[in-house]
Amino acid sequence: MKLLRRLFLAPVYLYRYTISAFIGRTCRHMPSCSEYMIEAVDRHGVWPGGWMGFARICRCRPGGTSGLDFVCEELPPESRWFKPWTYGLWRRTNAGNKA
Repeated sequence: MKLLRRLFLAPVYLYRYTISAFIGRTCRHMPSCSEYMIEAVDRHGVWPGGWMGFARICRCRPGGTSGLDFVCEELPPESRWFKPWTYGLWRRTNAGNKA
């Protein structure tokens, strides 16, 4: 499983240490989108964490959300592997308490 996570996160690390380093930190959220994706995959696995990260990237656009947005501690109760869109928050942030 660690190999799958590393392969999945390789483009995130590549972006983080190349393109992002050149253009500067421009993410609208805290933590940044790359940090969010890495934490979501580490905490929840490749499939749910990848969808959470994808939803976050979709929110990080002009007119999208901004501010504090943490990876949720537990998966949403309505989420299922065959409904991957239910893993991510698509229109709001998770600014709850980070324990």
